Amino acid sequence: MKLFQELSEHCSKITTEKYSTSFSSSIKLLDKDLHTPIFNIYGFVRFADEIVDTFHDYNKEELLTNFKKETYDAIKRGISLNPILHSFQITVNKYEIDHHLIEAFFNSMEMDLQECKYDKAGYDAYIYGSAEVVGLMCLYVFCNGNKEEYEKLKPSAQSLGAAFQKVNFLRDVKADYELLSRTYFPGVDFNNFTLKAKKQIEADIANDFAKAYVGIMQLPTKAKFGVYVAYVYYLSLFEKIKNTKAEDILNKRIRIPDFGKAIILAKAKLKNAVNKI
Repeated sequence: MKLFQELSEHCSKITTEKYSTSFSSSIKLLDKDLHTPIFNIYGFVRFADEIVDTFHDYNKEELLTNFKKETYDAIKRGISLNPILHSFQITVNKYEIDHHLIEAFFNSMEMDLQECKYDKAGYDAYIYGSAEVVGLMCLYVFCNGNKEEYEKLKPSAQSLGAAFQKVNFLRDVKADYELLSRTYFPGVDFNNFTLKAKKQIEADIANDFAKAYVGIMQLPTKAKFGVYVAYVYYLSLFEKIKNTKAEDILNKRIRIPDFGKAIILAKAKLKNAVNKI
């Protein structure tokens, strides 16, 4: 059983590293004890996201329905022959992660099966289920059973997840709009994406980042530095998007080059060394 557990958790780690060098690098900056459970959460999230975003030649609804059932079966039984789900259920059961967060996540994945535009209520529901609950799952791990600490940090964790997701929406707007027929931002016409609309979205994201920072500074020491580096990376990406013309957002995918990521990490390490984090 120990060997199967190690294999399963290794699969979640590999999944994270293959799909997101930025997140995998940030996870590795957490305390070593936190690496595996956070990799387990990301591996699960990544697989579900792939179903709705990538597997166009297959019945995505059927795949997602089966994946959802297999997830709950794994949690209930304490085992799955799907290594990603086996590693995820270990983390869910060990840290007693609220199943309502998992349900909200699947609700948002199901929303992605439909080609639609979101109103404000749908947008908020999608952001909560696709991003905020992921931050809350991680917070369960960071707080390690301290319910009072979890409740205190919960709003900031949600804001951080929301900020990350909204930045992703702006970064990936070309692919979402043209390839997947998705328009997440309510009331925005990407056939006529104006500077005013862009500024309104950016003001909302800036507010999320500000709320998130307050909580990051209060995180347990084991988690603070890794989460802070992820925060700074996304904030830098956000600043680059802010400095990009509205029309250019639709024509290219904004990214931080590797040397830029290295500079972000070096600055964060220096700040941490002088106890500024």
